[in-house]
Amino acid sequence: MKEFALKYGCNPNQQPARIYMEEGELPIQVLNGRPGYINFLDALNSWQLVQELSAATGLPAAASFKHVSPAGAALGLPLDEVLQRSFFVEDIPGLNDSPLACAYARARGADRMSSFGDWIALSHVCDKTTAEIIKREVSDGVIAPGYEPEALDILKTKRNGNYNVVAIDPDYRPAELERKQVFGITFEQGHNTCCISEELLTNIVTAKKELPEAAVRDLLIALITLKYTQSNSVCYAWGGQTIGVGAGQQSRIHCTRLAGDKADLWQLRRHPQVQALPFLPTLGRPDRSNVIDIYLSAQAEDVLAEGRWQQYFSEQPAPLSAEARKEFLDGISGVALGSDAFFPFSDNIERARRSGVSYIAQPGGSIRDDVVIEACDAYEMVMAFTGLRLFHH
Repeated sequence: MKEFALKYGCNPNQQPARIYMEEGELPIQVLNGRPGYINFLDALNSWQLVQELSAATGLPAAASFKHVSPAGAALGLPLDEVLQRSFFVEDIPGLNDSPLACAYARARGADRMSSFGDWIALSHVCDKTTAEIIKREVSDGVIAPGYEPEALDILKTKRNGNYNVVAIDPDYRPAELERKQVFGITFEQGHNTCCISEELLTNIVTAKKELPEAAVRDLLIALITLKYTQSNSVCYAWGGQTIGVGAGQQSRIHCTRLAGDKADLWQLRRHPQVQALPFLPTLGRPDRSNVIDIYLSAQAEDVLAEGRWQQYFSEQPAPLSAEARKEFLDGISGVALGSDAFFPFSDNIERARRSGVSYIAQPGGSIRDDVVIEACDAYEMVMAFTGLRLFHH
């Protein structure tokens, strides 16, 4: 197949639309559904992310994409009972026997609000367990190097048989030069083939130098995720997955705050009081997820007030106090943070500290690098200068 006709472009008024190859065949097969323009943007960006993440770590990887940025990315590590409940997958049989299913459960659970209606990327052949998780989530489609027959049958039943399922040739490599048009003008640049590996983390500029193996892994997750995130961007990672991505902000501190707020919310979902919320058995996963977000926000009364709580809970829960939040978050440490460009001010470090960040990777090169390093030293953080900017547009 040399080209694939699309219903429309980014918006219904943008017609005609297609994807095509100037030379050779498309490296994809549409096995079900009819993906759209934005679907393919998500699919091709997310596939690169999971392929690179798996190659860098040797583990299966998954990503949840929305509007050409990752809502979550993760490796196939086992899930404990708390995380299974947080991600609403405690009832999936054989979950921890499938690293790929664990990877997607983590990626989807990184930011469930943003992942609603996501595009999914899987680094390995989709198995039945992974398909069972995908089947019950609100999602637009999935890309993978292949599908087990039983998994494909499951996915084909989704969205009344119209769920988008795409297979990609894992050996496909793009041309060295890439082009796109803006306002009738063609832009050309070399494909971003930079290799993100442990070698990028050797230039440690802080007084504290030790990078544990888990921190190296999480910093690689953050940096590879940033490579495919609309800039400016900052990513927090912990425990083998992203827990907060701040994408497309005009200032770096706003990236750091946005990603940090998401990371805090991810952590608080594990709080015993949240885990014990007495949801009505008839309340679905998307509604439960939304209610938890509201419960943990400044608008908690929207789900706790008299006449409101009865819609969601079997009994009225107590609010999570500011003191309980602070005590829980103060116990978090070991979080990794990556930035796609240098930190121009130390305010980013101050904000990162409040989300338990202990390890940082950023390009360096600011005229205020010394101030940023000083702030890291004050909090005994480890920071590596990678020398590699990761802007993506």
